[in-house]
This record gives sequence, structure tokens and C-alpha cells, in this order.
Amino acid sequence: MTTASRFWDKMAVRYSKQPIADEDAYRKKLAKTREYLSPTSQVLEIGCGTGSTALLHAPFVAHIRATDFSEQMLEIARGKAQAQGITNVTFEKDDISALQAVDAQYDAVLAMSVLHLLRDKDAAITKVYRMLKPGGVFVSSTACLGDRMAFFKVLAPIGRAVGLLPVLNVMSQTELVHSLEATGFTVDHFWHPGGIAAVFIIAKKPA
Repeated sequence: MTTASRFWDKMAVRYSKQPIADEDAYRKKLAKTREYLSPTSQVLEIGCGTGSTALLHAPFVAHIRATDFSEQMLEIARGKAQAQGITNVTFEKDDISALQAVDAQYDAVLAMSVLHLLRDKDAAITKVYRMLKPGGVFVSSTACLGDRMAFFKVLAPIGRAVGLLPVLNVMSQTELVHSLEATGFTVDHFWHPGGIAAVFIIAKKPA
């Protein structure tokens, strides 16, 4: 088990009980995402956590493969799916760096509150690009701490070393957009609610 897995396994129950910080913003992100989905959509979610987003999108797509590297998070997610009678979401323990998928397999890939928790966001973005079908979309919500809280570049390694923080990639909005565009994506929708809120981006692979 990796250090990151252990961290999130310990956090799973507490995380599942936390209220959504901004319910209105979350609902707006769900609604905007669904504009790009259809009843035939094959969707991958990386870092699905306790499955809330995947389960809310499930009625609007054919299937969602929801992955996370925390088994405790996934157990909670599977329990939610069973309680709600949702059968078109498959929960799997996996890490984006090791995840197996053929090229051009998915219509949409979701990464909600994930990219800033990866050691190598550029490698993940490149892999997502390959997994998407032509015209497919990459939907992400990312904490860009580099714009307002750059001091985390110093604090994050210390917090991680003592077990108080997970991996934390401190990036700016500009750096994130550059990574997406350098890979070949076109930013189709960009929304930042303001302050230290996450940046919501829907990036499209050329058709």
C-alpha cells in the first residue's frame, strides 16, 4: 500500500461525512458536465473518492468506470451504489499512473479535485488525452494554490513528511491551462468561482 493510499484510507469515513463546501458551485459543475454527456457515453472517473459525483451522473450515461487508490473510499462508494440501486457504475481500485485502458476508449474522463494531488499532472493529462475518443472531453476541478497560496510549495513537503498532508502539486491556473493545451486539448469551458475555490475546466480533444 502506498503512502497516499494509507493517508486517504484513514480519511475515508471523515471525508464521506463532510458537507460540500459550496453546494451551488457543485450543482453548476454537474449541470455543465451533463451538457457533454449522453445516454451512450462511456465515462472514466479518476480519483472518484466515495463515489458521489459518479453516482449523480450515472442516470445520464451508459457506464462509468470509477477509480480511486483508496480501498476504504471505494467501499463507501460501493455501499452508496447498492443503497441507491445504481448498477452502471463500476468501482475499481486503481491509480492513473498504472490504470490500464486502450486508446480512444472513453467519451469523457472526470478528475474532480484530483490533479493537484498527483506528483506528475502532465503525465496524467497525457494519458487521459490518449484514452479519450476524438471529440471527447476531460472534465476537471482543480485547486490552483499557486495563484494565492504559493507558500504551500514550502509547506506541502513538510506536511507530507509528517503525515498531515497528501501529495500536493502547487500549480497556478496558467500552468494548468498550459499543460492541457500543450497536450493537444482545447479549453471549451473555464470557470473559477473566485477566491481559493477550485478551477473548473472542460477541455476537448479534437474530433
